[in-house]
Amino acid sequence: MGAIGTLLGLVVGVFLLLLLARLVLDWIVTLSQSPSPGIYKAREFTHRFSEPVLAPVRKVLPPIRAGGLQIDLAFTVVFIVALVLYNILI
Repeated sequence: MGAIGTLLGLVVGVFLLLLLARLVLDWIVTLSQSPSPGIYKAREFTHRFSEPVLAPVRKVLPPIRAGGLQIDLAFTVVFIVALVLYNILI
């Protein structure tokens, strides 16, 4: 694939890291009694760049309620697709 494949692989890799950061920050905010303002800013940053990809998928695959929990299938699907795409490109 050459340079274009490498560049696309890099972009997808950065997006995967962004999704992982979003996952960790969401859990920190959920489980912490009083997260620092920096955590909220970092969380907002990850949401700003990942939500444009997640929102259309979430329209097709809405979150599933399991008791008091809500499982976001869109996040899981986007993460798996990005991971497969990354492995193809790299």
